Amino acid sequence: MKCLPLLAALLLSMTVPATAAAPESQPEPVAASYLDDYARQHDFSGSILISRHGKIVLNRSYGLANRTFDIPNSASSKYKIASITKAFTAILILQLHEQGRLDLDAPIRTYLPDYRGNGGDRIRVRQLLNHTSGMVNFDKVTDAAQAIRDGLPNYQLPHTPRQLLDRYCSGEPAHEPGAVFDYNNCDYIALGLIIEGLYGRSYEQVVQQRILDPLRLKDTGMLHQRDIVPGLADTYFSRDDGKPLTPDLPAYAENWYAAGAMYSTPRDLAAFAEAWFDGRLIGADSLAAMIRPGLDDYGYGVWSYPIRIGGRSYQAVKRPGRIMGAQGQLYRIVEAGVTVVILANTDAVDLDEFVARIGRRVVEHPDD
Repeated sequence: MKCLPLLAALLLSMTVPATAAAPESQPEPVAASYLDDYARQHDFSGSILISRHGKIVLNRSYGLANRTFDIPNSASSKYKIASITKAFTAILILQLHEQGRLDLDAPIRTYLPDYRGNGGDRIRVRQLLNHTSGMVNFDKVTDAAQAIRDGLPNYQLPHTPRQLLDRYCSGEPAHEPGAVFDYNNCDYIALGLIIEGLYGRSYEQVVQQRILDPLRLKDTGMLHQRDIVPGLADTYFSRDDGKPLTPDLPAYAENWYAAGAMYSTPRDLAAFAEAWFDGRLIGADSLAAMIRPGLDDYGYGVWSYPIRIGGRSYQAVKRPGRIMGAQGQLYRIVEAGVTVVILANTDAVDLDEFVARIGRRVVEHPDD
């Protein structure tokens, strides 16, 4: 649904054997059979968690975390969550707004006085949140063949967040601020630096102190090329030249920064969603603003739109993530209190369709 980060150009279909992992001692909900069949038919590789009103009703894993050694995905597998990171960043910005330390309608030069772009006095913080800043777009790759041939300099060379902003996000604005929705990692790189400036600490430290530690999310953090993360699933994508499934292109994961550099588990993301929607991270007014649909049905860091299930109207809030073979969906049906988390380590399945099918089924069959 809607726009996804540009590296979706690298994410093409593939086939992956699926194997389910679930405790045999517990009775299986009917939904488990549906997921098993869908995963097998579509070669899904990853983990799926469903919760209702904060209670986990299903948590299953399929496929392989490492294909070289045939290591299966499991409930404890960690995954690259790509642009689901943006939901964390948006919440940190809204927390600063609630503290009275940040004005969403202030020009970004208020908080980034050394910003080199011509739009620093016209672009508002709010427009970074909803991708209407008009900043030149960070991603220039149009397809996998181009990336394989020419590389990805903004991701495959080491950069600090400030270097990313200066080198890739400070050109002449591509659009008038506020006029056009243009999904752009530059917006969230700028937001990450605003967070660092106001707290006087790194983005990673702020995420840890403001979200991860209070919620006890021990299996969530920031990726760094220098680090080995125990239990992190390897990622694989299908090339568009007919070659079989291959490992993702080499990259400095930290270059996705506040736009997409985090890893997590379905259990941690479900706990994050519960805290987000029940007022433990931001207040009711901030939540309402965050999930209010704007251009392209986008709010602050999330897509939000009405759906109908069983003759009733609901609001769906969705935060997808996609970088090469890493895919994820954090999906909330607000009035039903239903959360669906899908994290995958291949590009085999259209997760937009899959998560919508699961959400609909959970609401239609509450006793499954």
